[in-house]
Formats: sequence, structure tokens, C-alpha cells
Amino acid sequence: MKAPVRNPGLFEVDELCIQTIRFLCMEAVQKANSGHPGMPMGMAPAAYVLWTKHLKHNPSNPRWHNRDRFVLSAGHGSTLLYSLLYLTGYEISLEELKNFRQWRSKTPGHPEYDPDSGVEVTTGPLGQGISNAVGMAIAQKYLANYFNRDAFPIIDYKAYCLASDGDLEEGVASEASSLAGHLGLDNLIVIYDDNHISIDGPTELAFTEDRAKRYEAYGWHVQEVGGDGNDMPAFEKALENAKKEKGRPSIIDLRTHIAYGSPNKQDTAEAHGAPLGDDEIKLIKARFGWDPEKSFYVPEEALAHMRKTTEIGKESEAAWNKMFTQYAKKYPELARQFRHAAAGKLSVNLDEILPKFEAGSSIATRKASGKVLDALMPKLPLVMGGSADLTPSNNTRFAGAKDFQKDARDGRYLRYGIREHAMGAIMNGISVSGLMRAYGGTFLVFSDYMRGAIRVAALSKYPTIFVFTHDSIGIGEDGPTHQPVEQIAALRAMPNLIVIRPADANETAQAWKFALQYRDGPVALLFTRQGLPILDQDKYASATNLSKGAYVVVGADKPDVLLLATGSEVSVALCAAERLANEGIGAQVVSMPCWELFEKQSQKYRDSVIPPSVKARVAIEAGVELGWHKWLSEKGVFIGMSSFGKSAPGKVCFEKFGLTVENVIKAAKRSVGS
Repeated sequence: MKAPVRNPGLFEVDELCIQTIRFLCMEAVQKANSGHPGMPMGMAPAAYVLWTKHLKHNPSNPRWHNRDRFVLSAGHGSTLLYSLLYLTGYEISLEELKNFRQWRSKTPGHPEYDPDSGVEVTTGPLGQGISNAVGMAIAQKYLANYFNRDAFPIIDYKAYCLASDGDLEEGVASEASSLAGHLGLDNLIVIYDDNHISIDGPTELAFTEDRAKRYEAYGWHVQEVGGDGNDMPAFEKALENAKKEKGRPSIIDLRTHIAYGSPNKQDTAEAHGAPLGDDEIKLIKARFGWDPEKSFYVPEEALAHMRKTTEIGKESEAAWNKMFTQYAKKYPELARQFRHAAAGKLSVNLDEILPKFEAGSSIATRKASGKVLDALMPKLPLVMGGSADLTPSNNTRFAGAKDFQKDARDGRYLRYGIREHAMGAIMNGISVSGLMRAYGGTFLVFSDYMRGAIRVAALSKYPTIFVFTHDSIGIGEDGPTHQPVEQIAALRAMPNLIVIRPADANETAQAWKFALQYRDGPVALLFTRQGLPILDQDKYASATNLSKGAYVVVGADKPDVLLLATGSEVSVALCAAERLANEGIGAQVVSMPCWELFEKQSQKYRDSVIPPSVKARVAIEAGVELGWHKWLSEKGVFIGMSSFGKSAPGKVCFEKFGLTVENVIKAAKRSVGS
């Protein structure tokens, strides 16, 4: 049996390390009897060279702020990342590799965000990782412009990404890559594993465009490295060229072979997503001159050689720390801001600058949101905003904002274009920079377009702020294609996502305060197109109660009925309560801007807001009923949507679909009397 060709230009220890990576990957998959061995085997040489010779990182401090970022966008090849983390000295142990895909291991089937272990972002849903890397590159460019001074390159890291055919096929990657080219992100380097195989078989079944020309059209620097993935001098030359490139992001099209070295399964779809089998692994070991009977064997020489990365990383960070000490003496205010951001602290007291809105007029919560941003954002230089080509509608661009562009790295406003999904994924990349936060806006109905990115943010607890305006049938004439009815419920169904639908301008201000202070996951802010009355803070309970998720706006000593509402429907409930009181029916009005926060309150508090003894309840929301059963008793009535909307003025839509004061009064009486 002919042995594979040696990697040209590498020493024997390099070969040994590459083989060690390959065998750890295929054995972890085999032991789990689940996984994707093929990609790691083909990409082992390139990954080894990148991680040991080019990537700036410190395994003893995975959160070092000036580390290069590495994103395994092809997350199905997770054993490649885990093997690299183990061999270079991160917290991932050999035992964790043996526990691949097992309960509570640090080695799940696809990488899950764990910066303390060296996993920069959650990948697996294809296209998300490469789009996150675009966000990381944007963050670096802005941070470098903000913090760096002559002789003090405090922030000069690069974002590396290993992407697969599947990543390039997904639409979100196309959106993000297009924007990256427009922005000239020359600190972004993508290594494309061009192995010609997908789950169904050869990629030519469905993927035949010229990828190199496509990325050239995006404005990228494109290099193609042919062969079988083992010509490391050619790969390193391409890598060096990419690192030197100015004004364009880079992609290296590296021709590899899936399951490289497997006598029977190299270049087969079977090797993509299934264990190779014990017999095949033994054949591969024999082919490389390894003992077929040894399992999870790590040669001491290979481990010692790759662990040198830790010492190199310590030296790199020590030099950076020394530079930062000198920087702090010369630029103490910038150093203070850096440290505060690194600790997750805001640079200002939001209560001192948060606007207050006076009762007696009305304003759409999207417009109130814009006024809040006008007040806050000039004081928050490490928060970046943006919109998916709906800036005038979303009111996301704050006063004095400058666009982030290729020739304006000091801009804090991103023009994402009509790319909702990419916007979500790019914001996630910015928000995991460790120093910045990102928010971006679109219409609520288009949350469906970006749901993949929102879900990954929720799963990973990224502190991203998603702004959604035009939150109901109140959008009016644009009709059912633009009127969200099921989207509120769909967002609430997502674990770890805080969904806030404020009732007026002051609740909007408090919603922004919460979102900016919250660091434990993503927040979705839902704002109206139509004007809403500003609730009198002297007459009604304070909007500061928003942080509790729900609160009594108007109470009753012994309420006959509870009126539960969110957003624009709270003012409807208040009007209904006044008229019910005139008829001798005591109605307690509850504003419920955030169910998730309300559920975190004590049972005593929740019972004070929604007394269990009061069975007559009416819930009002311009969305579908899904989820409201948690708050409604068997005598409860829901007033909302059970169909799609219609094209008509917003007021007409509310009237025709029964979201009126009169209908709430009828429902309350029915609930009390039933």
C-alpha cells in the first residue's frame, strides 16, 4: 500500500504533529460513533501551520484582547479545533477529546462559544462563522482607530476563518462577504477548504460557479493553492501575501482532499459525516507508519513541539502588557476606557443622561428610541449602531453619527444594506470582541430573515441588541407582507432572548437602559411605527419598573378583572379601565413589556402583579395568542390576531381586528360574568 506523499518543506516533527492531529480527530469521531472526520483530516496541515507559525494567541490566557481570532466556520469539523486547543495548551484535555459529543463535555458536536477554552464563537449553522469573522474584523478596525496611537498598536489583531463549501453556499455568507469587500477589511483572512465534497456527494451536484471570480467581484484578494492540501510552502506564501494585503479582505482557495490518507474513503461523501470505522483507521495508521493498535496516542515529541505555542504566546502577551503600561502613562483616559470596556462597564451613568418624556403628547416608540440614542450614544463610544437599509424608518442613526466606511474607520454607524441575516451575524461578531457592543435595526417582520443569527446569539448568550420597529398591524398600508403577527411569539419562544415591547416613550428609554447594561445574552427591542400616548409618570406607575418585566400601571384594591397588555395595547387597556371604573368594575392594568424578566421575579412579586385569586383576565396584544396561556386563567379572554393582517391604514386595521377599547370592555365584562 503506497504511503501518502510527504508534506514538502516540513520537518519530521511537523509531519508528526500533523499526523497526530489527524488521528486524534478521526479517533474522537470513532469513539463517539458520531461526527465528521473527513474535513479535519484534509485540513490538518494548513491548520497546524496557521496555529503554530502565524496565529498570535496565548493558550494560557485565551481572553487576551489583542489575540488573533480564529473562527472555525466549518463547525462540523469541530474535532480539528479541539485537537488544536488540546495540543497547543488550552483547557481542552485529552479526556475531553475522548468524550467528544458526550453529555457536558467541553467538546460538543459543533463548537459552542467558550472564550475561556479558546472557542471564539458558536459555529455549525453554516455561514454564521464567516459572517461573525466579518464582525470581528470591523470591531478591530474601529478599536484600532479609537485606541491606537503612534508607537502604541494596542489593537492590531487579525481575524482568521476556516470556511467550507457549505459556508460559501449559504446566503448569509454571501451577504457578509459582499459587505466585507465593500468595507475593505484587510484584517480578515478566510481559508476556504475546497475539498469538492458535501453530504449529498460531489459539490458539482449543485455548486459549480467560479468561487474565485465570485470573491474577486466582491472586492476580495483571491489566491488559489492547488494540489492536495499538503503543499505547505505554497500555502504559507499565500498566507503571508494575505497578511500583507492592504485594502481588501483575503480568501485562500486551498484544494484539499476529504479524509486524506484513507485508503477506501478519501474523496467520498461517506467520510464527510460518518465515522470511518475501526478497520479503516487501522489501515490509515499503518499507511502512515503508526501502530494500528494504539488509540488516542500523542507522541511526546509532537506534544512538546506544539506546546511551545504557549511559551510564545506568553512572551507575546508580556510584550503587549509592557507596551500597555507605557501607553497608560501617556494616555491615561484611553487606558481607563479600555479597562472599563474589558470589564464590561459602561463609561457613564445612564440615569444621568437618559431622556425623560412629558405626558400630554404622543410619539412612536421607534422615534422615542431615536431620541434616546441621540442622548446616549455620544457618551458611549464603544457601542456601534446600524440598520439594514431602513435607517430613516428604524431611527437607529443617532445625532452626530458618522458612517463606518473603508475610508472612515472612526465611524460608529454601519450601513448594512439590504442584508438582514448578515447584519445579525456581523453584530454578533462585533459583540464578542470583548470591548464593543452592537445594535442594528430592521422591521420586526424581517426578524424571520435573520433568525439564524438571533438563535445563535441566544444559544451563545452574545450581548447583541436587535432593534425591531414596525412591530404590529399598526404599520398599516404596507399590508400583511410587512405586518408582523407571529413574530413576537416566535422571538419569545427562543430561550435566553430578552424580548422587550415598551408601552410608551419612557418605557422605551428604560428598555435601552436595560439593554445596554445587560451582558448575559441578546436583547430584542420592539418598537411601534404609530404614535403612542406618553403615559403620565405622576398618574401611573413609573416606567422604571420595566426592569421587572411587568408591573401594575393602574391598580385596584380588589380588582374584578386584570387587563394585561404590552406595547401599543397598554394605552388601550388604560382607556378601557377608566370606562370600566365608571361602570363599577375595578380593572387592574398590567404592562408586560418583557415576559422573560417577569418570570425571573419572585413568586411574591409576580402574584402582586397578577393576583392568582383574580380569574377574570383579558390579554391584549396585536399579535397571535401563542404563549399568553401562561398568564390567562380558564376564564381569560385574548384579544389579538388569529390571521394575517390587511392593507389599510393602521387605525382601520386595529378597528377591524378588534383591538379597540370597546372590544376590551366587552371582553372584560364577559370574563367577569362567565
